[in-house]
Amino acid sequence: MAHWFHRNPLKATAPVSFNFYGVAGSPSANKICNDLRTNRARLLEMFTDVTCNPEIMKNATDAYFSLLQGFITALDGTTQENKMRFIQNFRWTDTLQGNTPSAQQDAVFELVSMAFNVALWYTKFASRLAGKENVTEAEAKDVHRSLKVAAGIFKTLKEVHIPRLITPAEKGRDLEPRAMDTYIIQCQAEAQEVTIARAIELKHNATLIAALAFETANFYQKADHTLNTLEPECSGKWRKYLELKQHFYMAYAYCYNGQTLLASDKCGEAIRSLQEAEKCYSRAEALCKEYRQTKGPGSTAKPSEQLFFLKLGGLIKNTLEKCQRENGFIYFHKVPAEAPELELKASYGLAEPIAFELPPLSEQCTPEVYATFDLTKGAKNDKAKPKEAEVKPVKEPDLKPQKDTGCVIS
Repeated sequence: MAHWFHRNPLKATAPVSFNFYGVAGSPSANKICNDLRTNRARLLEMFTDVTCNPEIMKNATDAYFSLLQGFITALDGTTQENKMRFIQNFRWTDTLQGNTPSAQQDAVFELVSMAFNVALWYTKFASRLAGKENVTEAEAKDVHRSLKVAAGIFKTLKEVHIPRLITPAEKGRDLEPRAMDTYIIQCQAEAQEVTIARAIELKHNATLIAALAFETANFYQKADHTLNTLEPECSGKWRKYLELKQHFYMAYAYCYNGQTLLASDKCGEAIRSLQEAEKCYSRAEALCKEYRQTKGPGSTAKPSEQLFFLKLGGLIKNTLEKCQRENGFIYFHKVPAEAPELELKASYGLAEPIAFELPPLSEQCTPEVYATFDLTKGAKNDKAKPKEAEVKPVKEPDLKPQKDTGCVIS
């Protein structure tokens, strides 16, 4: 399903030379600096390489982070800060703030910013894979896993690494709690969408599908509410996407809840549940139009053009008509004025983030080599340069729509 997911842009960054002339006092220290520069540049290239897959991305990430930790982890046997942590200035843009970068002279800022982009790459890889014409079961599992990996990276950054920053993230920036929480929740919700599509394809129990849809709708509502204090010009489009997905999955929940009620001979309640599904679906359709018309960062998803979206409208209509026919011939139940309260709890299929762990410290980063970095020599680094050039946005590959075959993932 091409264009099913909204994606904010990748973070852009200024080049980093890691040229610490004088400070790097040995061939081994110079090699670490050269390898940092090379591995950083390669990892940045992987973000826009359409041939990159999770294995390649993990290898590129591990290669860079194993060396970068040599500027973060204390290597001299003390509990003091690594003496190299604050030697290099790093500049990164934010996904919601255009081309205006944030800058910190802190290797931890580089770690969390680069890892944030790695998480974004996993969400974009999942979106690209889900957009294929015929998604196999193995590919559907890769989509599901990639979204849970992304959620795990965002979660670990928020809980473990971002609190280590000396300078806290400014409001509206990627690394502040509201944005981080929204990214985590969105990844979990989208992973559950894969589970729902699979459950529908295999004709699982209507109660299970209703419960999963209800939980997923609640995730999207929670994500939307998390952003409600951010400036509308940077978060408005993202929020419209979260809101339309909330109403779409509420429509699913009420539709399959109606099927469950009909199977339990509660035809009047089933009709009311399906009427509520119609209402939610109509609201989702309206929000799709509002979302397309709202200006803001990120790619524009087109959910209302997908078969998965369109099929639900037909399913609600047909199921409601069936219930009304049955009620007119068999049950003669009164249709309640109020929609049924959904108290659904999914026992299976809920997506949990996959824990993110940094790779082991590179074997190049030994206490002996660390001792040859001499800060008293003074580095001619990026800090000494005149006014820095604008950080250019990342040119991302186009996601070309393919023929949509619905939610066939088997």
